[in-house]
Amino acid sequence: MPSKFKILFVTPEAVPFVKTGGVADVSSALPQRLQEMGHDVRIILPKYGAIDERKFKIHEVVRLKDIPVNIAGKEVVFSLRSSFLVGPKARVQIYFLDNPEYFGNRHSLYADPITGEDFPDNDERFILFTKAVFELMLKLGWTPDVIHCNDWQSGLVPVYMKTIYKDEPQFSSTKTLLTIHNIFQQGEFPLSSFEKTDLPDELATEKGLLHNKKINFLKGGILFADKINTVSETYAKELTTAKIYSAGLQKYLKKRSKDLFGIINGIDRLIWDPEKDTKIPQKYSVKKLDNKKVNKKALSENFGFEYEEDVPIIGVISRLTDEKGMDLLQKAFNQLMKLKIKMVLLGAGDKKYTKFFSEMATKYPGKFSCFIGFDEDLAHLIEAGSDMFLMPSKIEPCGLNQLYSLKYGTVPIAHKTGGLADTIIQFDEKTKAGNGFLFEKYTVTELVGAVKKALKLYNENKELWTELMKTGMKGDYSWLNSAKKYVELYKKLSD
Repeated sequence: MPSKFKILFVTPEAVPFVKTGGVADVSSALPQRLQEMGHDVRIILPKYGAIDERKFKIHEVVRLKDIPVNIAGKEVVFSLRSSFLVGPKARVQIYFLDNPEYFGNRHSLYADPITGEDFPDNDERFILFTKAVFELMLKLGWTPDVIHCNDWQSGLVPVYMKTIYKDEPQFSSTKTLLTIHNIFQQGEFPLSSFEKTDLPDELATEKGLLHNKKINFLKGGILFADKINTVSETYAKELTTAKIYSAGLQKYLKKRSKDLFGIINGIDRLIWDPEKDTKIPQKYSVKKLDNKKVNKKALSENFGFEYEEDVPIIGVISRLTDEKGMDLLQKAFNQLMKLKIKMVLLGAGDKKYTKFFSEMATKYPGKFSCFIGFDEDLAHLIEAGSDMFLMPSKIEPCGLNQLYSLKYGTVPIAHKTGGLADTIIQFDEKTKAGNGFLFEKYTVTELVGAVKKALKLYNENKELWTELMKTGMKGDYSWLNSAKKYVELYKKLSD
């Protein structure tokens, strides 16, 4: 393979066009960094109804207009339109799959916003997306070295590459990489959906694309991609060792363990950096750390607390689900409230948790407050104004809030799992090494114990606490590091 790669990035979402999850952030930041490094990157994305054509200057390409394909025995016509993902240092070519029936007439991405139910034709929508990937390359006569697929929506691309297109000369040296961002969404459909794919009949088995008698797009990607990665090294190992992490696909991931890698996500320094952050009341840095107190005062006022410089505020920003450790936080809550701390929470999710935290705000006024929902400005204020940040996640493929926290000098306290284990190093008071506090067992005792350790250092050794804050702030969590690791993985594809 060459030293500079041609990469086709296949993704269901990308910022700033459309976003429901972390895959959108990765699909924007990573292609930009790769382009900056001299690689030729292009992105393909469905043009959902929510994407503003005028705002993003999406235009027609004559040779990519009115392309017919067969899906479920009917002719479907689509076009591929063009625009650019414009960053501060790179412009990345992006192609939008334009089809009103499947994408353009719906403002929601995967589910009916009224009922909350998945669209019944999601199978056909993403079979069309897969076919569009190959039509794009054939019509342009452009051959990427790597097709970088993301999540279940592009899981069939490696399958088509190894079956229907295996004898296509244009793709003879093209390799596929599948990145799993969210293994709990797999693209599962009834057996009847298999016929819509036009794939060979022998794949309609449990050895092929079926899992629990359903066609499973993500399983297809896992079996057929040349390499697979997920978004941290520890999580990559966890996927092959314990059922809790792999959502039923452990057996197939274990079979591919030699081809499974972990690369941690980076953070966007243009958005998340206390020296440049326009969303916080007072910018600050390692050299001007005292300015952080202005943000703590603003955070206290925002949540109706009396500002007390010596009482630490613990921040939580999370989806309110079991996966994110909210069951453990709920059990530990009354014990935490006995400590000399204040706590703020921002998040939305399961009703049982929104109800619980709302009740706790009433029970512990002046000590705990929450905002149910999401507010980007408030997220920045919590990161900047808190002294500590709690992430009790049961499962955490990568996690970004711990990286934001480190960058903002807000010391993380977290469960040792997935990306949290890879980015947070347990602080050692003797050697002064480390950047946060971890608890290993998923128990109330361990969570409360980790908070108490952090609290002890905060109260008893302000000088050492300041050093700990500075260690976190000096770390390099940029996308450039991660992009370099992806390039190394692309090189492995040719081995």
